[in-house]
Amino acid sequence: MIQSNFGHIQVNIQPTNLDFYKELFTFLGWKLLFEMPGFAGYGDANGGSVWFTAPIKADAKNDYDGIGMNHLAISVPQAADVDHTVEYLKAHNVACLFNTPCHRPDFTGDGPDDYYQVMFEAPDRVLFEVVYTGPKE
Repeated sequence: MIQSNFGHIQVNIQPTNLDFYKELFTFLGWKLLFEMPGFAGYGDANGGSVWFTAPIKADAKNDYDGIGMNHLAISVPQAADVDHTVEYLKAHNVACLFNTPCHRPDFTGDGPDDYYQVMFEAPDRVLFEVVYTGPKE
């Protein structure tokens, strides 16, 4: 069996929205890895990265309920970090979706763990989740 881990993901965006992702990933504590006009990459503490760049096909539409990636989840170490993200989103006029923030006991069963999430859509219709998973606080 091969040992592997997450490497990176590329998200195609309108270059005019790059500042949205820069501010969001800076807020979430990711490190800027590389930046040039219309292109930027951010890395997490475990070596994974997300890269934002202009699309090859500018007229293609993203439908997160269709074939392809549904959403990108960013894990946070405390439930309070989800609440801080909600405050950040409100300050940036970004709507929380799907009745979030909310706890999802349907994802954890009757165990001692919590799944607390907020979901939102970026300007390019990329769906994001910021989630705490761990002991109930």
